[in-house]
Amino acid sequence: MHKPAKVTIEDVAAAAGVSRQTVSRVINNGPNVKPAVRQRVEAMVEQLGYVPNLSARRMGGARSYLILSINDRARTFENWTSGRGNDWVDQMLYGGMSECERHNYHMVLELIDTDAGTTIPQIARAVGSLRPDGVILTPPHCDNLELVEWLERQGIPCARVGHYEGGNFVDVYMDDEGAMREVTRHLLDLGHRSIGFLAGPLNYGPSQKRRKAFREALAEAGIPPEAGPIGAGNFYFDMAVDVLETMLAAPSPPTAIIADNDKMAFAALHVAADRGLKVPDDLSVISFEDTPGVRFSVPPLTAIRQPTAAMVGKACAQLIALSKGEEGLGAFELPYEFVVRATTKAPRG
Repeated sequence: MHKPAKVTIEDVAAAAGVSRQTVSRVINNGPNVKPAVRQRVEAMVEQLGYVPNLSARRMGGARSYLILSINDRARTFENWTSGRGNDWVDQMLYGGMSECERHNYHMVLELIDTDAGTTIPQIARAVGSLRPDGVILTPPHCDNLELVEWLERQGIPCARVGHYEGGNFVDVYMDDEGAMREVTRHLLDLGHRSIGFLAGPLNYGPSQKRRKAFREALAEAGIPPEAGPIGAGNFYFDMAVDVLETMLAAPSPPTAIIADNDKMAFAALHVAADRGLKVPDDLSVISFEDTPGVRFSVPPLTAIRQPTAAMVGKACAQLIALSKGEEGLGAFELPYEFVVRATTKAPRG
C-alpha cells in the first residue's frame, strides 16, 4: 500500500502563493502578516492537512512551544481515586489550554510530589524531557523556595499562582484577604456571632492569607477567638466532615461556616442534613471556589467565585510573551466575584 507523502511547509507556501517564512509567521502567530494573507495561508494549512513539525520549530527558534503546569501529585490523585474529581484542575486546564491554543502553543500538566527530596528530581526529569518555554507553579509548589530558585538557575521563566510579588516572576493572584474579609463581614452583617472556618492546608499560601484575614475581621468586630473556630479540613470532603462534627458538637456551635473550597462546603451541607439542621435557617454556609459543580448543590451555595481559569490563562499569556522576547514579568491581580445565593441568612433568634 502506497503511503501518502507528508505535507511540508513548502507545499503550503506554494499552494498559498507566499514564502516559506510567511507560512512560518502565520503558524507561529507572528507579526507583519496582512489579514488576507493570513486567512489564505490558514485555509491552505487546513485544506492540505499540514501539521507543523514541533522538533523543527524547536531547532529553528529555540522555543518548545510548550508551557508546563505543575500540580500537587498526591492531592490530585487522591481526588481522582476517591471518585470526587478535580474541579480546580479542570478550570486550570480550561484556562491554560484555551490561552495556549490562541498562540499555537501547548500546555502540559505534570503532577509532582511536594515531599522534600523528591520535588526537584521529579521536575528536573519533566523539564529535561519537555524543555518548556515556561513553568506554572500552583499551590503549594509556588511556595517552595527551593523549587523556585532551581527554576531560576535553569533560566526557565516561572509563573506563580497565588503570589503577589512579581519581580523576576509572573505572579497571578486574586485578593484572598479581601475576599475573606468580604464574606466574613457579610455574615456579621446578617447577625452571626459564631462563625467557623474550614481551612485548607497551612502550606497553601492563599489558605494562610484567608486564615489571617478571618481572624482580623472577627477581631475588628469584637468577636472573641473562641467564637471563630478554625479547623483544618485540608480541602478534603471526609476530613471536613470530621472537623465540622466537632465544631457543631461544641456547647456554643457556629451558626455559620466558611469553607476554603467547594468540597468542604458540600461536606457542611451533608453534615447539616445528617444532624437535622436546615441550611440556611440553622446554619449558613459560604464556599471559596465556585466551580461548576456548585450549581447542582441544594440549596445553591453562596460563594466566592475564584478566577482560576483566568489566572492560569494569564500566566500562560505572560510566559508566552516572555518566550517571544517581549515584556511579561510582573504581578497581575484578577478580580473575584462574591455570589450571594441561598445558603446564607440571619441566624435564628
